[in-house]
Amino acid sequence: MASRVPRGNLLKSLRYFSRPLNSAASSSAFSAPGVPPLNFAEKSETSAVAVADEFQTGSPGVFDVYNTEKLFSSIPTTRLLRASANLHVAAIEPVVDLGMWVMKSKLMETELVKNVVMETIRHTFYEHFCAGEDTAAAGKTILKLREAGLRGMLVYALEYAADNESCDRNLDGFLQTVESTKSLPPSSPEPLTPEEERDLQLGYERLLKLCQSCAEANVPLSVDAEHTSVQPIIDYLTYAAAVEYNKNNSPIVYGTIQAYLKDAKDRLLLAANAAEDKGIQMGFKVVRGAYMSSETRIASSLGYESPIHNTIQDTHDCYNDCASFMLENIANGSGALVLASHNVESGRLAAVKAHDLGIGKVNHRLEFAQLYGMSESLSFGLRNAGFQVSKYMPFGPIDMVMPYLLRRAEENRGLLSASSLDRQLMRTELKRRLKAAIVGA
Repeated sequence: MASRVPRGNLLKSLRYFSRPLNSAASSSAFSAPGVPPLNFAEKSETSAVAVADEFQTGSPGVFDVYNTEKLFSSIPTTRLLRASANLHVAAIEPVVDLGMWVMKSKLMETELVKNVVMETIRHTFYEHFCAGEDTAAAGKTILKLREAGLRGMLVYALEYAADNESCDRNLDGFLQTVESTKSLPPSSPEPLTPEEERDLQLGYERLLKLCQSCAEANVPLSVDAEHTSVQPIIDYLTYAAAVEYNKNNSPIVYGTIQAYLKDAKDRLLLAANAAEDKGIQMGFKVVRGAYMSSETRIASSLGYESPIHNTIQDTHDCYNDCASFMLENIANGSGALVLASHNVESGRLAAVKAHDLGIGKVNHRLEFAQLYGMSESLSFGLRNAGFQVSKYMPFGPIDMVMPYLLRRAEENRGLLSASSLDRQLMRTELKRRLKAAIVGA
């Protein structure tokens, strides 16, 4: 029988790609030779005003988020007003707490209350953060993004599935999404049971079927990261699929590295080097991570040290080191990278680094990404600098997407309250438009 972190025939060639989460390994060899790593060593947390002042004077030819007229030139005033209002409300933690309490309370069992709450959410936060309720609606939203010079990264926003019937139903949803794009830590676990082995094989076959569909449609597939308790098997299956489908110059399968994990740099280095040795063009999406509170809580309950970096500065440094390593690889013709971040400083540093390395701004191997409805100044700033930028766009029926949005709200409180730069820049642009309208009248 297979081990819970499988090492059988199915994935025997992948033992060099990964190792169990948080196992000991040296990161001293991680920095790209000849290219200083991106880091925040001399930076501290700054206010939105300080950040804006910095970008007013620093590297405007590469990346500029201070010129609000240019940043938001493609956004109508009515949409800018709604976006500003939504972000202001989302930054108020008591409002978020109240909303989550209502959604989880018995009040939602009353039809009238449920209808009022759902319609309110539909016309505020859902429309702000989601692309639509089906592929047709999501397609229209993507077309609007394209008109604004951005790209769409669709995610069928469903939560966990615990049985094969639900997994198959989710697979159908993912396959429909792909189809729509054609027109748009070490342990000694118990062995798997025979039934679990069959489920594992079925999961792998589902992934391969999805990869095949993506390959036929020439659509990249980004496999998201999850809790550390299940991440090892996700990595194994992702790399197994990459061996099959990342044989050309344009990777189909992208794995995800969570930079808030203490061993993120080592895991990226291990996987990227193994892929290069085997001639596989491995794509990586680098994120900071979205499970901080739950990871720390679970580790504490089991008597383990948290797998999360001890300080936010350590996470910043790790993220930028990972970005530096992958940018150097791309400059040397290896791998592909999606830098998913809402941190303006990380975006600026990566843009400048790419420019210094001579990586073309329209290089299909480098892409930036932010959540739909978030960090608009960063997205448009990178777009204006000539880089490829995608918005991560959840979609699906509102009643099915709500668990996803609730988890996002709970795990990303800091992100919602830290959108001060966007809010400030939107206010500045709205004031400029109002003044221009008054003068013009």
